[in-house]
Amino acid sequence: MTHPPTLELFAEELRLARGDAGLSQEELAVEISFSASLVAGVEQCRRIPQPEFTARCERVLKTAGRLERIRKRIGREVILPWFREWVLLEREATMLRSYEPLVVPGLLQTEEYAQALLEGASRFTVAQLEQQVAARVERQAVLDRVPPPTFVAVLDEQILHRPVGGPKVMAGQLRHLVEAVRRPWVHLHVVPIATGAYPGLNGAFVLATPPEGEDSAYLDNQLQGYVVQRRADVLSLAETWEVVRSQALSQEQSVRMIEEAAERWS
Repeated sequence: MTHPPTLELFAEELRLARGDAGLSQEELAVEISFSASLVAGVEQCRRIPQPEFTARCERVLKTAGRLERIRKRIGREVILPWFREWVLLEREATMLRSYEPLVVPGLLQTEEYAQALLEGASRFTVAQLEQQVAARVERQAVLDRVPPPTFVAVLDEQILHRPVGGPKVMAGQLRHLVEAVRRPWVHLHVVPIATGAYPGLNGAFVLATPPEGEDSAYLDNQLQGYVVQRRADVLSLAETWEVVRSQALSQEQSVRMIEEAAERWS
């Protein structure tokens, strides 16, 4: 199986640094308080190194930030090719406006929820699945950069009731949404089911406002997603956004609805 080159580079650097420190996989595992099987999995490119794992390896092996620099590149490399352009726009945006009628937006998904969604898609091998989940979680760092973008998400209420991953995953995901809006730059609104038909039901989209220049948008479908930059199309989506946002509850009402839904899943 072909692995992303940066994943192979991380594995090689970890093996070399561990060897230079005179540690076995089991000994390193003890030092960083992770399992030996995880250390072996990372060194064999079967597991994606996560931030905490990498940070602990850096401290023990004294790699001066080298492993972390490589790790940050892994997420970019495993992202599906047709999504990479949007990720670059997302990282630079000063404002992101997301509408989702079916699932929680990727930037607000828990790892467990993302895994359940990707498993349901039945498009990936076990290794690819882990890589995609890791890349999705890595993307979420955009919400905590300095300065952060203003992120406004509008969800259809149906998302709160769809059993993605089962009750435990759903309860955790909905509580994660409540926690997310504690950041003053993250805003969340729910369109209640009682609204009936409204323009947003035609499909999900995201609008990105860059520091300079015109807005861009992103649309997804069953095959792939694509970036929209034609001005007339972006303006049309911006108009749809305004209508969708007007149909949604206030953030206070939305959070209350999400909290109640989380309790029902518990």
